Amino acid sequence: MKPLLEVLQSSAEWLRGRGTESPRLNAEHLLAQVLGKRRLDLYLEFDRPLGEAELTPLRDLLRRRATGEPLQHLLGTAEFCGRTFACDPRALIPRPETEELVERVSARLTGGGLAGPLVDVGTGSGVIALSLALLFPDIEVIGVDLSAEALVLAGENAARHSLAGRVGFVQSDLLEAVPGPFGAVIANLPYIAASDIAGLSPEVRRDPRLALDGGADGLTVIGHLIPQAGVKLASGGLLALEIGDGQGEALKGLLGGDSWRNVEVQRDLQGRERFVFATHG
Repeated sequence: MKPLLEVLQSSAEWLRGRGTESPRLNAEHLLAQVLGKRRLDLYLEFDRPLGEAELTPLRDLLRRRATGEPLQHLLGTAEFCGRTFACDPRALIPRPETEELVERVSARLTGGGLAGPLVDVGTGSGVIALSLALLFPDIEVIGVDLSAEALVLAGENAARHSLAGRVGFVQSDLLEAVPGPFGAVIANLPYIAASDIAGLSPEVRRDPRLALDGGADGLTVIGHLIPQAGVKLASGGLLALEIGDGQGEALKGLLGGDSWRNVEVQRDLQGRERFVFATHG
């Protein structure tokens, strides 16, 4: 038997020695998962003795984390916009930059009605669509994705947040299978160049390739979406995109026709180009 605090400290040191970022935080999450407790509850039980019934599954989770398996996959959940969503290899792990996208879209939607549904393209686990649906109960929200597996996960998250009857999910190659007009199109699509994927961290490479690969220049998928949105968005409708750093000028070029106005590239909290907003018509 070993005291919980000792196990926590040794687990963090073991992860640190294998190059895991935030080793103490990871160790806390994994131990809390094994014990079926909240992470902060561990601080009330530092003297609790742990035996092999707890240590054996903990060692397994630590080994998997050290080999690059994402913490969110090990926990089966991810936090997004203050809520907990199911998370597993069926879809992209939601990231803080995308929380910023939701916040900025929310600011633009506050106080103004939409001339049609809000469509989340490449919805993945559904976190964007569901977060916006929770913030704006009067807006019709649709999530679309090419991956049937991702859509099953999104449906599970809709049920988790009592939105199964309000948010619709459709399997579609971008907007092809979804009739317009739409009031807003929001998309966090793949924007990483195919040649750069091998250099990503082991954790990121565990995400579905379909959710990462943006083609030769990273803009292939986004480039296909823009003309579709130009046809299906209502006049005055919002287009909001998450992009990669350094892609802003290229996106301005793609949005340079008569269909678009108020094109704006914004940086995230880290100072990187991350978002593009445009108005249709």
